[in-house]
Amino acid sequence: MKNKLYVFLMLLFMIVLAACGSDESAANPDESADSEEAAETTEETGTEEEAEPALETDGDIIATTVAIVEMMDELELDLVGVPTSYKDLPARYEGVTEIGMAMEPDMEVILSLKPTDVLTVTTLADYVQDSFAQADVPATYMNLDSVENMYEEIEALGEKYNREDHAAELVAEFEGKLTEIEAKIEGLESPKVLILLGVPGSYLVATENSYVGDLVRRAGGTNAIADTDLEYVSANTEVLQQTDADIILRMAHGMPDEVVEMFNKEFQENDIWNHFKAVQNDRVYDLEETRFGTTANLAAAEALEELVGFLYPELVE
Repeated sequence: MKNKLYVFLMLLFMIVLAACGSDESAANPDESADSEEAAETTEETGTEEEAEPALETDGDIIATTVAIVEMMDELELDLVGVPTSYKDLPARYEGVTEIGMAMEPDMEVILSLKPTDVLTVTTLADYVQDSFAQADVPATYMNLDSVENMYEEIEALGEKYNREDHAAELVAEFEGKLTEIEAKIEGLESPKVLILLGVPGSYLVATENSYVGDLVRRAGGTNAIADTDLEYVSANTEVLQQTDADIILRMAHGMPDEVVEMFNKEFQENDIWNHFKAVQNDRVYDLEETRFGTTANLAAAEALEELVGFLYPELVE
């Protein structure tokens, strides 16, 4: 029964999370002949480049998550498709075709756009890769489970789309801010932190392997849930109380206002929460969704600075 409940909660979470030239040759026979001759010459001399060159044009790119859209905007790359979202997208993409939710994109719309690349995230691979493969849609799965992985993905996009300078500048700016923030907490005692991810009707617990868990670690905190390779786990309140967490962070996703109300009701009506050290010491904080997403995003430095204030209020007094 517990396994079935866990599977249901994970599916619910993922659903909410989801709330990223033949004609020319015929017309120009001389040009086609020249191309064939050049190809033969290359084959004979063995001078063909083995590495795939960067694209000469941006291509027709679709981003299926808001986090990826924002990265593309910073890299000054145009898109032909963007996700359907209640969040505001950069002005660059005003009027761009919406392709539906990240977890269940509209394949008919995607195919009509004839994309050269569809950017999604690894956490959604199990839900979209079969559809993309069957439709023969070129897809790139970006790993945004941590700040470090986000750096690598931004640099990879810069190399792929001739935006190396943009990517290097963006990563350097982030690294500078994060290094400065992390220097503030060097040598300070590490508080134990419990992270709750709320979705309409329920919640999960975020481990150090999640993106916000990675931020908490960088901010100097110790995750209350250890010894697991998973990003999110389910746990009852009795088990959570035994972690003796100093701080509780509440993430609201999907329908943030409803989830915050759910959390408030749970903490008020379920007496066991009154026995948590974090509750007794009034150290329960709600994380704003646009800064604290389930995948890494460009608000990482701002989010980390906010976390430092929660974990070490003496640093901001």
